[in-house]
Amino acid sequence: MGSEQIPSTDRYGALRELLTGRPVSLYAASVLRIGYGFLYLGFLLREFPHRHEIWGPDSPWTPALARQLFGQTGWSSFLTLSDDRAWLELCYTAAVVTSTLFLLGWRTRITSVLFALVVTSFHARAIFMTDGGDNLILLMSLCLVLTACGRRWSLDAVRVRTKAARADGAPQEPVKGPLVRELRDARITLTTVVHNCGMFLIAAQVCFLYGSAGLYKVQGAMWGSGTALHYVLHLELFRPWPALSQFVDAHTTLIAVAGYMTVLLQVAFPFVLFGRLKYPVLVMLLGMHLGIAVLMGLPLFSGAMIVADAVFLPDRFYLFLPHLYRRLARRGRPAPRKAAGAAPVPAQAGPAPLGSPARPAEGEGPAPDTVRDRSAAR
Repeated sequence: MGSEQIPSTDRYGALRELLTGRPVSLYAASVLRIGYGFLYLGFLLREFPHRHEIWGPDSPWTPALARQLFGQTGWSSFLTLSDDRAWLELCYTAAVVTSTLFLLGWRTRITSVLFALVVTSFHARAIFMTDGGDNLILLMSLCLVLTACGRRWSLDAVRVRTKAARADGAPQEPVKGPLVRELRDARITLTTVVHNCGMFLIAAQVCFLYGSAGLYKVQGAMWGSGTALHYVLHLELFRPWPALSQFVDAHTTLIAVAGYMTVLLQVAFPFVLFGRLKYPVLVMLLGMHLGIAVLMGLPLFSGAMIVADAVFLPDRFYLFLPHLYRRLARRGRPAPRKAAGAAPVPAQAGPAPLGSPARPAEGEGPAPDTVRDRSAAR
């Protein structure tokens, strides 16, 4: 018995529903916005004392050389519009403010474009001082322009909720006409399609990155023999803590296993995204990037990769995090302790209504019948 083939019309309908039905991974998009905004803001603050040597007129790569290269490559940067130091200070301040607003999610449709412009300009100005982390942040900043990354965990989301709360109960204005309604629906559909395409583009970029890195390693003899990480740990340029590198390198079996696992994870990553196996793979990749950040002194690159991996976590995962936090906080909170020797207080009866016989106190006999006592006295 052959398996029934799905009609092409059903496939087209499913694809259309996937693209136009609803925005996907809104929480993941917000995590990308927060992560890359935070990383680039930290990068700018870290390099603030060296800004003149990297992007200013004191740089060995002078603005004139940068403009000459732009004429050949087609790149551009607003940093080369002037060689004045005051212009650099103004641009640097604007970059810090833009990164902060993008991180907080304020007017994200505008700040996302400005953030991409900032990253592109600073990247192009010092193109020969960038590394893989800078390249990834550049690509992600361009892709995030397409997404609705400000609908969750942002000042924009707070503003929308506040506006909705104020309008709650107020009579809503009816749509003026069918043309206005169609334009509104078309705008919503277009925004959804562009957002979904942007998220799929980010996911595809990460898959290509891992897959190409793994296939490139497979071709190397050192990765095949399990000795690649040994040589990596002896690179003087990437040894922030030589004693720690020597300690790790002393465990030869562990180094060989880590090298083989690195290649396996990177090659298999694009094929495990559609099942539950992706969760342990993402955890192992997290450990790998943390190791790169500590052992090789590449926190920006590792942070950029960790943030990029967040695109593969569904929204239900991020919705579960607050519940998990409250549950852990409730467990960690000590239970109220009773005072030593304190006994429970028995329930007290309320006052009896007028004209009804009084109820005896606990431990006493029943109250005598006053009517019977009077008849006996007679």
